[in-house]
Order: sequence, then C-alpha cells, then structure tokens
Amino acid sequence: MGTPREAAAAEDEAVEEQRRRGVGCGDSPLDGPELVMGAKERLGLHKNSVCSRSYFVVVMVFVHVYIVNVIALLLYVYYSNSNHHGDGGGGARAGDVAAPPPSSPTPAPSTLEPISRLVEVTPLAHLRRLEGIKVGHKQKVDLVPNKIHYLKTLSLKPLLFEIPNFLTDEECKLLIHLAQLKGLQKSQILPTEEYEEAMEKIEISQVDIFNLLDHNQDGQLQLKEVLTHTRLGNGRWMTPENIREMYAAVKADPDGDGVLSLEEFKRLNIRNFHKYMGTENVKMSDLVRNSQHTWLYQGEGAHQLLRSIRQRVIRLTRLPPEIVEHSEPLQVVRYDQGGHYHAHTDSGPVFPETACSHTKFISNESAPFETSCRYVTVLFYLNNVTGGGETTFPIADNRTYDEMSLIQNDVDLRDTRKHCDKGNLRVKPRLGTAVFWYNYLSNGKGWVGELDEYSLHGGCLVTKGVKWIANNWINVDPIKQRQIQFQQVMARYGEDDSEPQTDWTVDRSYKEVHVDL
Repeated sequence: MGTPREAAAAEDEAVEEQRRRGVGCGDSPLDGPELVMGAKERLGLHKNSVCSRSYFVVVMVFVHVYIVNVIALLLYVYYSNSNHHGDGGGGARAGDVAAPPPSSPTPAPSTLEPISRLVEVTPLAHLRRLEGIKVGHKQKVDLVPNKIHYLKTLSLKPLLFEIPNFLTDEECKLLIHLAQLKGLQKSQILPTEEYEEAMEKIEISQVDIFNLLDHNQDGQLQLKEVLTHTRLGNGRWMTPENIREMYAAVKADPDGDGVLSLEEFKRLNIRNFHKYMGTENVKMSDLVRNSQHTWLYQGEGAHQLLRSIRQRVIRLTRLPPEIVEHSEPLQVVRYDQGGHYHAHTDSGPVFPETACSHTKFISNESAPFETSCRYVTVLFYLNNVTGGGETTFPIADNRTYDEMSLIQNDVDLRDTRKHCDKGNLRVKPRLGTAVFWYNYLSNGKGWVGELDEYSLHGGCLVTKGVKWIANNWINVDPIKQRQIQFQQVMARYGEDDSEPQTDWTVDRSYKEVHVDL
C-alpha cells in the first residue's frame, strides 16, 4: 500500500476522471482549506460516492414528479370524458355524485361545512360555459347512447344554441299528456283591485316618480320612457296609443305633444290614472303574457322521461349535476291561437339589495327585491306550430344595447303581437328541437356575472293552431357562497325521508318562489 500522499493523489485522479465523463456534480466543498484532514479520514469519506448519491437523489425527485404529473393528467382526462358520455354501458350516470376519496372523510349530514372550506373543496368552484365560436358553428354533443346530436350556434350575444331532435316525437307527446294530466293554469291573471290598493299605499312624491321615469334626466317624459316603466305594473301591456288615450282621459297633456314636463306632471292626480285603468275593459290579449302552464317534478322518483330530460340537460350544459338537480322543475306551457309572451328576460339583475328566489329561504339576509336567478334557459318545442309562435330575440348580436332604443317611432321591438318580424333573430318552433342560452355573462372567474341584456326574448303571436313548449331553468346565485350553502342545505333535505315525495311534488326549494317573468 502506498504512502498517504500517493493515496490522496490517486483519489484526486479518480474524481478528475469522473468530471471529464460528465458524472461529477461540481466542485466539492471538501476541496476547501477549512476541511483539510488526514489521509485516513479522507479515505473514509468516499468523496466521489457522496457526489453520485446527491446526483441520484435529484434525478429521482424529478422522475417521481414527472410520473405523478402524468398520472394526474390521465385521471383528469378520464373523469372529464366520463362526464360527457351517455346513459348506456357501465359509465357513471349524470345524476350520480362521485364518492370522495378514502383520504377525505365525508362530513356528517347533520352539520354544515364552513363556507370558507366549502369554497376550496366544493365541485361548484367553476361553472363550465360552452364556446359559440361563430354564428352557424356546429359541434357534436353526447346526450343519449348510440346517437349523435349537433349543437348549432345561433348568436353570440346572447350565447344561444339550437339542438335539433333533442326530444323524440313520442317524448313530446308524452310530455304534453303529462302536463294535461297535471292540469294547467293561466300564466297571468287579469288585474284586480288589490293592485290599486297597493299602489295607493306607496309613499312616494310625484317629483320622485317623475325622476324615476325620466330615464335620460332631461326634465321631460317621453312616451317611450313612460312605456318602459309601465310594463312592470299590473301586468297590462301598454302601447303608445294606450298612453295617449290615458293622457287625454285625465287631461295630462294639454298641448297633445305626448311629452310631459315636470310642471305638467306635478299638476296630475295619480289616482286618476289608476281609476282610468280600472274602468278599461282588459282582455287576456292585453296582458304581458297570454298562456297556460304547469310544473312537472323532475327529482328522484319522477317519471322516467322527466328524469331522462334532466340528465340530458346536465350533459348538454356540462354544469355540475347537483346544481341542475336542485333547480326549478320542468315548466310546460300551452299557447292557444292568439297567445303570446312579450319580450322579457328570464332573470333579473342582481344588486346588493336583491335576493335570489331559490337561495333566499336558506339565507338569514333580508332583501327588498327578489328575482329568479336563472343562469341558463333550455327551451323545448313540443309541436310544430301551424302559424306564428316563433321565439324572437329582438336585439341578438346587436353591436350596442340601449333600452330606450327598443322603441322608435311608435315601433316597440318588445311587442311580440305587432312587431315580432322586426327583431334580429327568430327561431321557428320545430317538434323535438331545443334551444338554450345563458341569461348571465361570466364574471371572468368561472362564475355568474352580470345579466346579459341581449338575452331579451319573447314568444311571437300564435296566428293559427296551438303551440306547446317546455322550459328548464338552471338556477345559480351570482353570490357563490350563498349557492354553496344552498347546495349543502338541499343535500341534507334530500336525505330526510320523513316527508314522502310523489311524482307530482313540486321541488321543495321552489314550492312558493316561482316567478313568471
């Protein structure tokens, strides 16, 4: 065996050879002057083996990270694809809720998870939104086994799609039959004396009323400004001719120019307006909506067809099943000859002082205003209409939107009895076809944003025959925490077997909160 100096030299030559081959890990701190030691100790350190071990550890860490990422990607693709397939085979059903992994215990149903934790772990963290691409674009969608459906983009503002053959002829007939068995009621009733009494109790000055009606704040009330607000009153649809007749009857417009100044308005007796309205003979055709409707329960235990439609809607919209399952029941509507529905939006804007109908009952907050927060509308045509009955979107794909511009030269684009043909887009009723659109924009973070005013739509006058449609609305609260809390409460509600459900039980969460907009 050589001297210690020869042994050290041999070791240094081995390290240098390792570096030339690219195996080394760089200069070792052992070369520094502070770590100089005897030959016996240096031989015990095995300097090149320490370098190899560090290099091996680093390589293995990167390999494991790579493998984990690949597995995660494969799992994501697998579960994403399984959500889009039909009912057949061994795939998961659309209404099924995936079981939690073994490492995450399921909370007891008697306790609510804290909202802050739910935001992180809930599947409601993101609402999928389909892409329209461009008007006329078609894309495939899997709704039922062994059948391909196509989704056609009809407009981008609002984001509107058409799906031919969503329902079969037999399914449409069965839906009509089920609605008739349930019994239909008038969608809107004639005004009553209660409305006049309620208006008299409102404590508001005439100056405040004038300022409310004066949309452009120019100190004068134009006919279209009055029309915009009178639509919300007792349900009667007012036309420019109606306003002029009312002005003449109560002597509101001395010069007859159809414009009221603040001084002219202050001289009016508001009660005279109500009396005039009360003396008018109002017909069903004078109302905002002239139709009959009923609600069909779609939850667990409902008719097989109603359950199937709900599952297809889940696949179509790709929204979380628990949101769709806890939305409104199916509404079936009949329009007789002369029936119509003037242009409206299916939901309303949500302000801080506004509550959503479906989440209000689980919230302790009190709000002066309430609206049905319908994120998505899916409308089904159940028959071919002989004459009229189109669904109009008066301002679809307009470059800009201005509420006052809807009325020009006595032409009101919202009037579906007179001016349906002047709208930008009309969808003809075709047996089995469905159309669906988003009533709200995205907030840019995967949740509900502002109301899409371009979703204004209406049912054109049925000139001949009868029109049957059905509506599925998917309710989402723009305030995410309220929606998450609602889903938790409804999950516990569904586990309560103390109250039996029947095929015709209206979903409990919507028992008393239906809003016909």
